[in-house]
Amino acid sequence: MKKRILLVDDEAGVTRMMRRNLEATGRFEVRDLNDPTQALETARQFRPDLVLLDVMMPEMDGGSVAAAFAEEPQLARVPIIFLTAIVSKKEVEPTGSQIGSHTFLAKPVAFNDLLACIDGQLG
Repeated sequence: MKKRILLVDDEAGVTRMMRRNLEATGRFEVRDLNDPTQALETARQFRPDLVLLDVMMPEMDGGSVAAAFAEEPQLARVPIIFLTAIVSKKEVEPTGSQIGSHTFLAKPVAFNDLLACIDGQLG
């Protein structure tokens, strides 16, 4: 059974490329969003196994989205991997570092590093 990934990033080119690459593995069903204000409602309907979430977005930042998920009983335990351009790759482990209880990866993310991080979160 394919794992469901919700991908939230305000850059359509980023979400389109990541969705295609993840779906090409045959292991994931990916729903992508470019409007973080729709993330909570989309997650309620889609019921993701994991969320890939950009940190810096104009309408609503990734931290606010993650906080909203934490308040939802059905979404509170869904792992979130933050994607950020705020830190450099030199400051982050290739397969992710931690911000609080969440893993984060530096953009641009090498696809193999992203897969390793996803696999680590999904067990």
